[in-house]
Amino acid sequence: MGRPKRFKNARELEEAWEAYKADCDNRMVLTHDFSAKNSKFVSAELKKSVTYTIEGFCVFAGLSRSQFYETYAGNPRYADTVTRMREECEVDARNKFELGVIPTQLAGLWMSNYGYCKGQPAEAPVQQQEDDPLTKSLKEELKHGLFK
Repeated sequence: MGRPKRFKNARELEEAWEAYKADCDNRMVLTHDFSAKNSKFVSAELKKSVTYTIEGFCVFAGLSRSQFYETYAGNPRYADTVTRMREECEVDARNKFELGVIPTQLAGLWMSNYGYCKGQPAEAPVQQQEDDPLTKSLKEELKHGLFK
């Protein structure tokens, strides 16, 4: 006999997901900065947000990632909720990039999780420029063997 389910139905999973999102959106972070006006360091507690992830939710809910995927992601009763959770993670990451909450240098790393960056972008094909008249004539002379 396996472990009992942490969430007995999809509603409980949804409620835990909403609590996790509220926690992510309202993290209190202690920050330090130098005040040139007062010539001293100043500390302040600020409300910041972090990106939603399934892994973060698992830690928040006290589940292992494998347990989450085995118990809930593969269960048709929870499928809609798990799909919505994944979609909300993706939309949250995109919104935070567009709003500048997450540095754009991390875009490739984050968005590759959602299938946007499948590798290095393809290089643009090099367009061949037409040769100027002097280059054309020199190439012709080389072709006919006049510069041997």
